[in-house]
Amino acid sequence: MAMGRFIREWPRSLNLKCDGRHLTPLSIHYFSTEIGGDGIDTPRVKIFDRDLKRKHRDRAAWLMGGSDQLLDSVADNLLDRLQDCKRNFATALSLGGSGEAVRRLLRGRGGIEKLIMMDMSYDMVKRLKELEKNLTDATCETLYLVGDEEFLPIKENSLELVISCLGLHWTNDLPGAMIQCRLALKPDGLFLAAILGGDTLKELRIACTVTQMEREGGISPRISPLAQVRDAGNLLTRAGFALPGVDVDQYTVRYKSAMELVEHLRSMGETNALFHRNPILKRDTALATAAIYQSMFGAEDGTVPATFQVIYMTGWKEHPSQQKAKRRGSATVSFEDIQKQFGSSNNQ
Repeated sequence: MAMGRFIREWPRSLNLKCDGRHLTPLSIHYFSTEIGGDGIDTPRVKIFDRDLKRKHRDRAAWLMGGSDQLLDSVADNLLDRLQDCKRNFATALSLGGSGEAVRRLLRGRGGIEKLIMMDMSYDMVKRLKELEKNLTDATCETLYLVGDEEFLPIKENSLELVISCLGLHWTNDLPGAMIQCRLALKPDGLFLAAILGGDTLKELRIACTVTQMEREGGISPRISPLAQVRDAGNLLTRAGFALPGVDVDQYTVRYKSAMELVEHLRSMGETNALFHRNPILKRDTALATAAIYQSMFGAEDGTVPATFQVIYMTGWKEHPSQQKAKRRGSATVSFEDIQKQFGSSNNQ
């Protein structure tokens, strides 16, 4: 399936062609997401239908074909952060999302010796295993696990690295999922995550709102709520990570039509999974949305843009060797003394 042109707007621009999209004798481990004896419970307010999201992941596994330039770019950018670390991570976990892109593009980065590939979809895990035979990286032992990010089936203090590429934004309790990731890490372990930000699909949000107001006299949620950039740092701190870091990229993908955008979202498993969604979308409303999308945002060549904002988060599990801020009130020099010193130097 041809997906049109892909453009990364910040910090640099790319003009790429976005290409569109079976078992090896390896065992698959299954983990139930039912509440167990660990005392972990689901949040009282459920935003996303996790069972529906699992079905979306199943469908994405069936639709998965060749490489996806958007997913590849996000995964590659996330993995680049491993090259900034002057250490290796022997054991690592990849959580859902664009797991196939993460495994294919890893290429020895981070010195990973054992990698656990986890996804909530059994079909997706089977698909990942099928694609394993096409990889040339034989230095990394790969294990496969069916599990839910909201109930992480990993022993505490057992991992050195947790990677989540475009998966955690579908959890009902994002801080809780991040806390579980931190607990699974050994001291001085690294957490790397990429989630979709609030400006994602802003063009589609506008087109849907205009169409529903005109034809139905009101709006119903068609696109999931997403975290804002300003919230990312607070999420890391709330989850207990040390040395938090956040940065943002914005990507623009051009499609032949809004319908092609929807097909791309389906192949990524990124379609609407809200609990309080309207399950019925009238055909004339869908066609009108596509027409309004084209009229409001269409380019001269007939393509339509779609914005994907990606928030990258980095955090470490606390360790005595890490840098820490000095205790408040422990300073031996006042700002007044510094001002006097530099002020006198400038006057001279």
